Amino acid sequence: MSDLPTPDVNRRLEDLEVRLTFLDDTVNALAAADAEQAMRLVALERVLHDLRAELASLRTSQGSDPHSEPPPPHY
Repeated sequence: MSDLPTPDVNRRLEDLEVRLTFLDDTVNALAAADAEQAMRLVALERVLHDLRAELASLRTSQGSDPHSEPPPPHY
């Protein structure tokens, strides 16, 4: 009896190698997309922080603190 793989086993092995290659490419693409999204999220958080700081400075420069204002007359 021979230890050589049958043609069916060879075909199945080649199919698995092709699938593994596609899966590897997909994982790499997803990792790159995840890294890009993480960088964009950090940039958006920085912009949000800057906008909040700017809004706070505008409120203090105008002297309008919404917590110190009296409630509207209908309360």
